Amino acid sequence: MFGKSLLKRIDWLTIFTYIALVAIGWVNIYSSTFTEAEPSIFNFGTLHGKQLFFIGVSIIAIIVITALEANFYERFSSLFYIISIVMLLGLFVFGKTIAGATSWYDLGFFNLQPSELAKVATSLALAKYLSDIQTDIKSRKDQLFALGIILLPAILIIPQPDPGSALVFFALIFVIFREGLPLSYLLIGLLTILVFVMTLMFGTIWIAIVLGLLIVLFFLLKKKKFKVPIFPLISVVVITILFSLSVDFVFNNVFEQRHRDRFSLWLRLEKDPNKLEQIRKTIGYNTYQSEKAIESGGFFGKGFLEGTRTKGDFVPEQHTDYIFSTVGEEWGFLGTATVILLFTILFLRLVYLAERQKTAFPRMYGYGVISILFIHYFINIGMVIGILPTIGIPLPFFSYGGSGLLFFTILLFIFLKLDSNRLKEGI
Repeated sequence: MFGKSLLKRIDWLTIFTYIALVAIGWVNIYSSTFTEAEPSIFNFGTLHGKQLFFIGVSIIAIIVITALEANFYERFSSLFYIISIVMLLGLFVFGKTIAGATSWYDLGFFNLQPSELAKVATSLALAKYLSDIQTDIKSRKDQLFALGIILLPAILIIPQPDPGSALVFFALIFVIFREGLPLSYLLIGLLTILVFVMTLMFGTIWIAIVLGLLIVLFFLLKKKKFKVPIFPLISVVVITILFSLSVDFVFNNVFEQRHRDRFSLWLRLEKDPNKLEQIRKTIGYNTYQSEKAIESGGFFGKGFLEGTRTKGDFVPEQHTDYIFSTVGEEWGFLGTATVILLFTILFLRLVYLAERQKTAFPRMYGYGVISILFIHYFINIGMVIGILPTIGIPLPFFSYGGSGLLFFTILLFIFLKLDSNRLKEGI
């Protein structure tokens, strides 16, 4: 009886979209790792075989998630968060280093990346805290505590070093905005990023000139009766210029050379064409080859298993962070447009589900799910097509990786369970 009731309440559009993304992702993982020597689909020693195994594990996880009572996730959210923090701390002692990052536990049969668990746990903990205070998040104390929940796992992940995974946690700030954090905070954050980028591209002198022109324009256009708050205005200008002056120091003394090279490539900071080309062939090699692979696919693509750049291993890590380039080469514009359409359907549907919640916890957790999935999607696609610098985070439900697929699935289906409980209670 419970099973039939759940089947009626759960959101099948989201599930079908999830199935389509996982299936298309696996097909492209198979294509990007296929060899004539090992054509078998069910060889679990191959990368596509391992991914198929974790698809099975994810199905088991879905069954367990939907079998548990919905209030289980809210009740134990703080415990999940504490466990994830302990696991992140444990990496400094017991962690396994892969590709220069100590981000995994070696469990023998697979490697567990606790940062993926932390994304789920932090989303739950943040939703729990915000729902408990039962008010718009206006007090400074509440704001700082909520930000602390987000910052703690990010701070533990940065030294691994894994700045890409750490960046994902900052997307959860949008959950706080949804619940009443003043938009001025978001504006300050966006202006900070803008000043940072503009300083790298044009220098502090031009920042000061632009600020000066804006102030003059403001005074020329202001109404006569409008009183200009001079001190706050001057303070903003001074702080902006001081921040701009600090950018060069941070860029040249705090960032590592590989990070500086990625920014130089992204923003075209290097004026010497020979040095820029050298950077493009080294640091930017993956993105360059990815762009070429997508470009070569044209409108219809070269066909399944027919991608010459995919078969020739031109794109490093093509089955993980650069899996979208396989879609572009073998399935063309039609394939990439289909993938983007599926993600768009998923995000719009999740926003609809979150907004129809009548209680705070599932709504807030739903927006946490949306934030994490969207920043992964946005950065990964932007990185693969060259409009964002290489950061190194996977495409949800698509890229190769057992921990990633499993915990993205858990992240999503906890929300679907919470949503189905809304219908069960008739609210």
